[in-house]
Amino acid sequence: MRILKQIAGLLFAVAAIGSLSTAAKAVSPEPAPLTPPVELTVGYVKVGHLAPIILVADELKKLGVTLKLVEFVRYADARTALLAGSLDVASVGPADLAISLAQGSTNVVGLMGVGSSPKYVIGRNGVKFDNWADLKGKKIAIAPGSAVWFQFAATLVENNVPYNSFEAINIQGGGANFDQALKKGEVDGLVTWEPFESIPVMEGYGYFAKDLEYGSSKAVGAELGMFMATKQAIDGKRGALERFVWAYLAKEEELTKSPAAFGDAYAKLTGLAPDVSAQAAKIIKLGEVISPDQIKRQAKGFADLGVIQKDVSGEIDAHWDGSFVDKALGR
Repeated sequence: MRILKQIAGLLFAVAAIGSLSTAAKAVSPEPAPLTPPVELTVGYVKVGHLAPIILVADELKKLGVTLKLVEFVRYADARTALLAGSLDVASVGPADLAISLAQGSTNVVGLMGVGSSPKYVIGRNGVKFDNWADLKGKKIAIAPGSAVWFQFAATLVENNVPYNSFEAINIQGGGANFDQALKKGEVDGLVTWEPFESIPVMEGYGYFAKDLEYGSSKAVGAELGMFMATKQAIDGKRGALERFVWAYLAKEEELTKSPAAFGDAYAKLTGLAPDVSAQAAKIIKLGEVISPDQIKRQAKGFADLGVIQKDVSGEIDAHWDGSFVDKALGR
């Protein structure tokens, strides 16, 4: 991969997570119901920062929108279904707009981000991870091409850590497979996502390597995901999309104000035990931190790394529509 040859030579400035605006804003008054009702098909993944998605169906029904949810295991699968026209909207990774455009798929538009959190390498108990140099020679479980992998790779660049200084162990399937590999001693550390970051810590076989934080690179940023829609949905179902964004942000606001409610929704979405969900929810800040400028930096950074075929940073503005969020927030 070009990344193994180029990663040590690419430099990005670090943007601190604390400087990002993550708080959910107050939504505008409830919009009027649509007549006749409109069906909206939305793809989603069972990750905690999307907890509002399972709370909006009843609200949308009152607003004349019939919500059809389709579950996917990975962001990439949801992106594929969206590009194939099987969905109107999908929750995808923050890099997926750039990836889609680089692949020649121009029928997609980014709508909004969903949340942020600090990201730490998860170390196996007894394995030292005090600084980035401690990665050398270690076995690190990764999901190549995933949202967290992009964050991790960009942070390695900033810290001048050669990607081939450690052994990257590709883990297929869901996050539980990462935790099992760590628990069995097959890997020394994990680059994964919640709740599979908190589970090893709570069960006593892993820890947060707090000095190996990788969620604050300028190239990728702290955003955990985003919603993308097809152009057909924007043109043909705009009213339904407006109400979906409004309802989602309204529930996001509710959960932001109540950590207990967020933990409950997290558990309901993921099927995890309430104590695990409550712990995992503590480090997540609901509310988008992504922006077109951030996505442009992603697009350029990914092209420089050789992860995507070409630099599509010049195409981002034409494929981002912040008007749905603006309307929902009364801006």
